[in-house]
Amino acid sequence: MTDTPVKPAITARRLVRSSTRATLATALAGDGWPYASLVMVACAQDASPLLLISGLAEHTRNLAADPRAALLFDGTVGLDTPLTGLRATLLGPVERCDDSAPLDRYVRRHPDAQTYLALGDFHLYRMTVERAHIVAEFGVIEWLPADQIMLDVGPHSELAANEADIVQHMNEDHAESVTLYATGLLGLTGDGWTLTGIDPEGIDLSRGSAIARLDFDRPVGDANTARKTLVELVDKVRTAG
Repeated sequence: MTDTPVKPAITARRLVRSSTRATLATALAGDGWPYASLVMVACAQDASPLLLISGLAEHTRNLAADPRAALLFDGTVGLDTPLTGLRATLLGPVERCDDSAPLDRYVRRHPDAQTYLALGDFHLYRMTVERAHIVAEFGVIEWLPADQIMLDVGPHSELAANEADIVQHMNEDHAESVTLYATGLLGLTGDGWTLTGIDPEGIDLSRGSAIARLDFDRPVGDANTARKTLVELVDKVRTAG
């Protein structure tokens, strides 16, 4: 939404927020060999990665023995030269999370998660990011501490508390506007886009298996500011014709 250059930390956080999957690296219980697996991801309000995984999975048993893990987020898909593309590896412990709000965020992003939850063996896990290795572009390679890669949501707690209500209201009463965000601002096609999440930095959209992310020009801290921002986005589309 803006042409202003952004710091690698923000670029990386945007990658994490927009991703639906990542590669999880854990240490095999018993012998410590590295073990990599595919996981479907969502994010908490501060961009902490969320995973829904089975207690029977190899990586879950590994985490029970040693919660330290790495998550690779790959932004190079479709590039002719992938090694020049964006990727971020987040490091930190991955532990079970029983809070309802992050679980709701995950399920809205991945509706099929309801099926897995019904099995009784799947639970939400959250990574507490300690540091991250960012490759933003050729020659831009950095290690970043957690306080740079994660968003401080303390000043935005009112928005988080009202997220579910905002999502429901937009989908039920302003469905046309939600689709305009996808088609008019992101250049996507099709009707029936829905809002799955809102955080201080943007909104998450979905249409079937398609997932999209729209970043705000400036942080949004509360429900009233969010409402004004969402209205401004619709006006921007309509003004552009």
